[in-house]
Amino acid sequence: MSQAQSRSCGLAPPVAAVTAGRPPERLRLPGGLWLRRRRSTHAAALNRAVRANLDHLRPWMEWAAEAPSRARTAELTRAGAAAWEAGTDFMYLAGLDAEPGGVIGAFGLHGRIGPGALEIGYWVATGHVGRGIATTAAGALTEAALALPGITRVEIRCDRANGASAAVPRKLGYRLDRVAETAVRAPGETGRQLVWVMER
Repeated sequence: MSQAQSRSCGLAPPVAAVTAGRPPERLRLPGGLWLRRRRSTHAAALNRAVRANLDHLRPWMEWAAEAPSRARTAELTRAGAAAWEAGTDFMYLAGLDAEPGGVIGAFGLHGRIGPGALEIGYWVATGHVGRGIATTAAGALTEAALALPGITRVEIRCDRANGASAAVPRKLGYRLDRVAETAVRAPGETGRQLVWVMER
């Protein structure tokens, strides 16, 4: 669970588009895994997935302190759809061919770290961790992001204590750029944020 995903349920996207392009709305990945653009019609399935994984998410996700209502998830999903159209954030849901209609995680490309860059955020449902899903999906999103016009850098940020999340950029060949001091917003965090970078 990356730092970006811990903040991705907010409603205020960046003001300006970070790219004139758009990433693919659907990515088919090995092992029957797929990522598809998150839409308002997915709100109920996303809400069920979040509520089923609160104990798993709470140590790293500020927004997981309380179970979201279906109305709140619907509101955030609408905001995410608007951000996609605006070119500021690109939100995805992960699923498996073997579990049609199910949501096993959420991923996003977030335009909040400055010009020419996108930050990848992610979480994977507790029943699917340790299977390489986050690494596979983040790898595909890294490629998609760096193919966008004007994007030359992708970052993944996570708390130093979140070893599972840090393993993802390490496996993908990201460079550990720095360790930044940040506010502690979730119970498992130390306030020491690892900033991983991949450049075009």
